Amino acid sequence: MAKQWSEGHSTSILCVGASSGPEGLLASGSEGGEVTVWSQEGTIIGRLTLPGEEDSTSVVFSPAAPSQLYVSHGDTVSVLDPRNLKGPVEEFQGAGEEEINALALNETGSSLAVADDSGAVRVLELPGGKVCRTLRRHTNICSSVAFRPHRPNNLLSAGLDMQVMLWGLQKTRPIWTLNLQDVAEEEDDHQQRPGQLFNPPLAHCVSVASCGNILGCAAEDGRVHLMRIGSGSKLEQQGAVKAHSQGASQAHFVNFLPHPYWLVTGGNDGQVALWDLSKHPVVTPEANPKTRVTAAPRRKGKSKAKRKEQSQDKAKSPPKAEAEKEEAEDEVAAGSEEVMEEKPGPKLSISHGDKVNWLCPAVLKGEPSVVVADQSSSLTVYPLTQL
Repeated sequence: MAKQWSEGHSTSILCVGASSGPEGLLASGSEGGEVTVWSQEGTIIGRLTLPGEEDSTSVVFSPAAPSQLYVSHGDTVSVLDPRNLKGPVEEFQGAGEEEINALALNETGSSLAVADDSGAVRVLELPGGKVCRTLRRHTNICSSVAFRPHRPNNLLSAGLDMQVMLWGLQKTRPIWTLNLQDVAEEEDDHQQRPGQLFNPPLAHCVSVASCGNILGCAAEDGRVHLMRIGSGSKLEQQGAVKAHSQGASQAHFVNFLPHPYWLVTGGNDGQVALWDLSKHPVVTPEANPKTRVTAAPRRKGKSKAKRKEQSQDKAKSPPKAEAEKEEAEDEVAAGSEEVMEEKPGPKLSISHGDKVNWLCPAVLKGEPSVVVADQSSSLTVYPLTQL
């Protein structure tokens, strides 16, 4: 049964985050700078309105220190103590060049990535908040960032320029760029009926499975675009799941179900869905013999020394003209194979009824759940146990 968590906010809730700490606290942020911390039962532990009253757009608990909660509002990141919400413990003002849309922390809690309206991604060192990298390649709003598990120096970003990029933090240019519009156009050539219009695949939310090699990106075309990263951080394969009848706003891999390839998605169609992608050809190319012809075989990642050698070789190569660079990147993306899944449908489909702003998978009192934020000032919690 769905539960409502109310009275924590007076405005529309924009984001939700769950702590990996023993108490398993949750936090939510809403319009007007409100932040609320919740217990696993949905009891309000603390409420705060941040100075400036700008929208709280992202809330992230530190995986290394559950007593630190990072909240973005305007171009600022505030560090809060979730157990004692009296005001920011620390503030990184101007952490974003413009309004911040998303935050991500690496597993060790030593780097904070900040995606903003200018399209820039800034990486801040923690503690301290010193900007150590500014990654500029998106030509429109950068909407989402995620670090790769097991690779604290690899970062993914996605934006309203319809691009998904993988970055190695040693450099300020992406390892690869995938233009979702090119992918979508190829797919639509096969599927489009006369007069049918598709929304452009503006990228809203990127997530990485706990294995670190499978990515999902929710886009305005209703699809969740899937990518597999192979050895040498190459983009090895890509595909998609047609998840929603309107724009897909959220996609998050769930790390507490029997395997890492469960994905929960939400969309502007008011639907929340749980997908088992373990048999999807992007995840297991072996399951789809046709894709093996040109897809590179799956290999274990190379030894660190080998990877380091490669990145040093790359670093030595002289900078080429911008156009050549773009071409090379397009080639990398084009060299990966493209596959669409047969339509098995979601394992669980919930008609939530309101446009989804944010989804947060969490284990609440031992029960696998998903917390949904929508246009209202309440959270809805659905159990994922009907599986």
